[in-house]
Parts: sequence; structure tokens; C-alpha cells
Amino acid sequence: MADRSMKGWGAIEAEADAICDGENVYIIGIMQHIEPAGIHSGDSYAVLPPYNLGDLIIEQIEQHTETIAKALKTKGLINIQYAKDDTVYVIEANPRASRTVPFICKAYNEPYVNYATKVMLGEKKVTDFDFNPTKKGYAIKVPVFSFEKFPNVNKELGPEMKSTGEAIYFIDNLQDDYFLKIYRERNYT
Repeated sequence: MADRSMKGWGAIEAEADAICDGENVYIIGIMQHIEPAGIHSGDSYAVLPPYNLGDLIIEQIEQHTETIAKALKTKGLINIQYAKDDTVYVIEANPRASRTVPFICKAYNEPYVNYATKVMLGEKKVTDFDFNPTKKGYAIKVPVFSFEKFPNVNKELGPEMKSTGEAIYFIDNLQDDYFLKIYRERNYT
């Protein structure tokens, strides 16, 4: 469980994954974390698409993602993590594939890794693809911990990643019992 002294800070964490060919950017997904900023993204439950960021914040994340991907001359995938209170802040930008890309591919039933590989090899531009993500309800990235295999490990969550994998859980809407349970347990803001 995370340090509850973070309660009150109120920063929400989100991340965007995109494909860039150096000139064009396509955002494959924006996920909102359930835990507040400060918990490693690999240890966080994350919801795709975001569940309550609002249009203005999503637009800012999209603009920042496009600007950063182009400025870095990214050719392929990029993952950018954000924190948001009253302002959107960039936590880090990683011009590489992140472990969330396979999750987004499965959630949207789109072969984004294949597209990005063709962009990286110079065979295609982002504009050459007919993106058609299937968006039904929400997908939740569920961290998997192996604490039972390592009983002497500190189980408190923080900025160092402790999860050993992740699973995907699909829900139709935000009234789903599973979402409400983890939201109550893990959202300390």
C-alpha cells in the first residue's frame, strides 16, 4: 500500500503512448492511473481511456505528446508520463516502446507494434495507416505482484517498481464493481 501521507497533494498521473515518424504523430492511447502520482506507473492500476480527466486536460496531453515526439524526432513509439493538478506537468518522456503498448494493442484490437516497426524501418509514415481502434467500455491495467515468492520484500508502493507483470480487465462502464472497489482502495487523494 502506498504512503498515505501523499493524501492531499491531489496530483493525478496519466500517460500517453504514440507513434511518430518524425513529422506526424498518432496517439494510440491515453491512460489514467487510479493511484495518485508518486506510485511507479508499473505498480499502478491504469484505465484506458481516461475515466475523469476532462476534455481540456486530454487536449493538453495530446498537444504536449505531439510537441515532444516531434521535438525528439521520434521514429517509432514514445511513452510520456504526466502529472496533473491544476496544470499538466511532464514527468518523463521515453522515446521507445513501453510495456503499456501491448496492453493498448489488446485493449483496442490494433497492431500498433507492427505499425511502429514499419515506421522505424522507414517503410511507412504514420499517415499511411488506417487506424481503427475498437473502443468498447474500458480496459484496466492490473499490476501483478509476486510478494509471496519474496516474503522479505518491503511491500509499500512508491517510486520504485515492484510489480512483476500485469493483466488486463475489461469493464463496460465505471459503475462496474471491480473498478469501484479498486478506486476506493487505491485512490488516496
